Amino acid sequence: MTAGLIAGITGLKAFAANGGRKPRVVIIGGGFAGLNAAKALRKSPVEITLIDRRNHHLFQPLLYQVATGSLAPSDIAVPIRELLKSQKNVKVLLDEAVSIDLAAKTVELKTRGSLGYDYLVLAAGASHSYFGKDEWAEFAPGMKTVEDALAIREKVLLAFERSEEAGTPEERRALKTFIIVGGGPTGVELAGGLMEVARESLAGEFRTSDPSEARVLLIEALPRILPMFPEELSQSARSQLEAMGVEVINNKMVTLIEEGVVHLGEETIKAGTIIWSAGVAANPIGRTLGVPVGRGGHVSITETLNLAENPEVFVIGDMSSLMQADGRPLPGIAPVAMQQGDWAGKNIARVVTGEAPLPFAYKNQGSMATIGKNKAIAQIGDRQFTGFSAWMMWNAVHVGKMAGFRNRIAVAYRWLTTYLTGRRPSALIEADDIH
Repeated sequence: MTAGLIAGITGLKAFAANGGRKPRVVIIGGGFAGLNAAKALRKSPVEITLIDRRNHHLFQPLLYQVATGSLAPSDIAVPIRELLKSQKNVKVLLDEAVSIDLAAKTVELKTRGSLGYDYLVLAAGASHSYFGKDEWAEFAPGMKTVEDALAIREKVLLAFERSEEAGTPEERRALKTFIIVGGGPTGVELAGGLMEVARESLAGEFRTSDPSEARVLLIEALPRILPMFPEELSQSARSQLEAMGVEVINNKMVTLIEEGVVHLGEETIKAGTIIWSAGVAANPIGRTLGVPVGRGGHVSITETLNLAENPEVFVIGDMSSLMQADGRPLPGIAPVAMQQGDWAGKNIARVVTGEAPLPFAYKNQGSMATIGKNKAIAQIGDRQFTGFSAWMMWNAVHVGKMAGFRNRIAVAYRWLTTYLTGRRPSALIEADDIH
């Protein structure tokens, strides 16, 4: 029996079992998890509606490079419609899902009213968490969207511009002080990137203020940065950052953030730019499900990636909480989201055709974090890598995982030119009002 005939028979069965229409699958979120769920259903006899409040899929691991001027937004973002244009069973809606009614099996949209579903995939990602201190967001922006990255890039570049005309040495020092709160991968990558901007990209461009005198401080409340890595790699990352001139501060909790000032208990540090990378919270739509959620709004799911009481609802990526065999939750990283998206899509395809869903098992393909030019850490299986070899692995993996051939070529080209010249091709201030 040919594959086409099997697919046709499967489709007829699903059609008949669903009252004379194809099962409706609604996917909320066009990130790694949602996009992979849609692609996994490309041959399934279902009607898919993918909803996102932005029209593009964002390669978030490289967002910090937009903030530091290495890449342009178009290098790491691709229209969702472009990525799914050949998949005829998908409809893309530019809208925002605001709530879910499990009993009625509907999703309430911001502009289009309610939308019914037979299967729902919640993959709306996460936003910043200030641990109950949301007022800090005004003074220490986080970075989850293109708009966030561009705002940080503008703030960083304007700090150097204003330091050129600063009235006093104290004012100049404050403007050229950059504080990053949170020593996870994003914080580490930002710290290294900002130091390279100061020491390399802007070298020789100012007459009064020397950018190389900039201070970059990375503050982590835990005993070490990158706590998800083995201690040896964490220490290597710290050493590589300090060799670049980054000041790493551990075991100190931020107690207050005000305009241009970070408080560490009784100690205060003045800074022209403060960036938050210390915490994330799941998209608040998860709280509308009416099921228990964790402290960060994460929804607990079964091993088949769905809700125990509502198995037609799958929650994946940064919105979900699933414990591993060692008792720890799966990390909120892109590989987990991608694998969960693919698995959720395949499980829906199985259920539609009368098969039982299968338990998800995360395949850890390794962990890595970049620090700067020729500087990174990586763990692949039991092997650890640091420095240039880890940096080359990081580059290869991230280019290879990007969506869209044009983006892969563009990013590889920009990285090569930045590596050879030290200049950042997207270090532009685009604001109309710079004062």
